[in-house]
Amino acid sequence: MKTALDPRHKKREELMKYLYAATFRPRRVTLAIKPIWNSIPVIDPLIVEAAPEWPIDKLNPIDLAILRLAIWELVVDKQAPVKVIIDEAIELAKAFGGDTSPGFINGVLGTICKSKKLLPNS
Repeated sequence: MKTALDPRHKKREELMKYLYAATFRPRRVTLAIKPIWNSIPVIDPLIVEAAPEWPIDKLNPIDLAILRLAIWELVVDKQAPVKVIIDEAIELAKAFGGDTSPGFINGVLGTICKSKKLLPNS
């Protein structure tokens, strides 16, 4: 059973924090997030397409960091199961985001999964 102490969860939490920090200091991108940061030209257009009413520069920076991590895992890394990636992103949103973050994250990732046909019956 997944817990907050699960090493994979802790790793995602660490990556999300680095992505959040890099939003404010892009010159200080760590090696841990370099592959994710280098994929932003692929990731951000997917966010814009899935949430057109929310420009990237208007998104809550925590939500943006969570989305970038999850989308990188979904469309670039492709190591973890889709449902695990979405569940982890929602858990991060519950822990670090605002009241509406979990629903927003779930909606954006669901839209991307449908458009990319990443889930069965999508």
